[in-house]
Amino acid sequence: MVQELEIQSGRLTVNKKTAVVDWIDYVDPSITYDEFFSKYLAENKPCIFKSSITENWSCKRQWNLDGAPDFDVLDISFGDCVVPIADCKTRYYNSQSKDDMRMKDYLNYWMDYAKNNYPDSMPLLYLKDWHCQKLFPNAPMYTVSEYFASDWLNEYYMAHPDLNDDYRFVYMGPKGTWTPLHADIFGSYSWSANIVGEKRWLLFPPGQEEFLRDIHGQLIYDATSKELENYAVYKAYDKRAIKYIDVIQKEGEIIFVPSGWHHQVWNKKDTVSLNHNWINGCNIMDVWHGLKKELNSVMKEVSDCKEMSNWAEQCQLILKSTYGMDYNLFFDLLKFIAKRRLSMVLEKQNVITFNRYKLGLNHCIFDLHSIKLTLIDFINDMEEKSIYYLICEKQQAHKLLNKILLFNQFLLAWQVPLLGYHVSQSLLINYQQLTLLQRLDSTQRDFVSIIE
Repeated sequence: MVQELEIQSGRLTVNKKTAVVDWIDYVDPSITYDEFFSKYLAENKPCIFKSSITENWSCKRQWNLDGAPDFDVLDISFGDCVVPIADCKTRYYNSQSKDDMRMKDYLNYWMDYAKNNYPDSMPLLYLKDWHCQKLFPNAPMYTVSEYFASDWLNEYYMAHPDLNDDYRFVYMGPKGTWTPLHADIFGSYSWSANIVGEKRWLLFPPGQEEFLRDIHGQLIYDATSKELENYAVYKAYDKRAIKYIDVIQKEGEIIFVPSGWHHQVWNKKDTVSLNHNWINGCNIMDVWHGLKKELNSVMKEVSDCKEMSNWAEQCQLILKSTYGMDYNLFFDLLKFIAKRRLSMVLEKQNVITFNRYKLGLNHCIFDLHSIKLTLIDFINDMEEKSIYYLICEKQQAHKLLNKILLFNQFLLAWQVPLLGYHVSQSLLINYQQLTLLQRLDSTQRDFVSIIE
């Protein structure tokens, strides 16, 4: 049965606030989607869902043996897979050294490590960022909760199998394995569910990471290190002023980590967890700002080569290789999501996510509004950098923006009586934005072009 995800029309704003808090809410899975949307997504505020949220997951029953990993089941299911392994004792720049290992060999190491009481003399190895669900799409593992189902990132990648990527991961490792201080990729949200074990999280609200940078602007590797007390190097550090959350996530619980929250994580026990990174209408502007900032850094770094004929193209290549996304991929994501939302509203083609949820009308209109605002800044930035025609040779960004603005005009003209929806003034056209479209032919403004 398909479940509808809907928000109240009053929620149709992208004026997200980020609360600088030093506590975390524990949320019962009976909370409505709209409540989670308004209290946590829109406020960019973390929370922990109580353990009943995962009690019916297949992997919770199969991979967990009396509170410990079921190594036999994991070996039978995945023993021949090659999996990514991080060495928690070996630093590589500001991350950990990584290599590949056969799952069977990793499980044997883990059992031996635990049997010998986790000795310092042995390596500390952590299986991280394993695309298990992509590799085993038909294996019953878990059901994405409704709260995390508005997920543009995985919606895009699951619809483009040729890209051979996604942002759904499995993590597993013995007691003591850990992840250094970082913020999630692209400035995305993440959720993490403990199938086995416990994690300790240090969570820093956006801006608080500035206390943890050295005189060169580099984040500290370990936020609990005594290096921070070297004030000649970490001049901004002030343990009395910095705000953070220090929390234990127990078995079965799911933690929601908002955009831009730096965090450091330890496995307090032998632990297996699932994680998704995700983007939606609430944080797409944060994602865009992060991408724009990264390109500015790349351009500054290679500014001495600016006279090269293909300098702008090289900047995009560097951006893609170091950040994982460039302007072309970002725009393709926006275009894909916008087309699906327009089709839902105007042609009543359901937007189905994770084969289980469909987006409601208000939700689709909210998504389109978020894309509109993002596109306006995206276009302005490309024009300021003189790279618009590098990314949009056929003016695709203006045309997409025009479709969304025409849709807004349609709502305003008709007050959508057939849909029974009252249009919020915050979603209607700001006619100053139409100056961006002056270069387009009037024929491109026909309503029939909205979903082309």
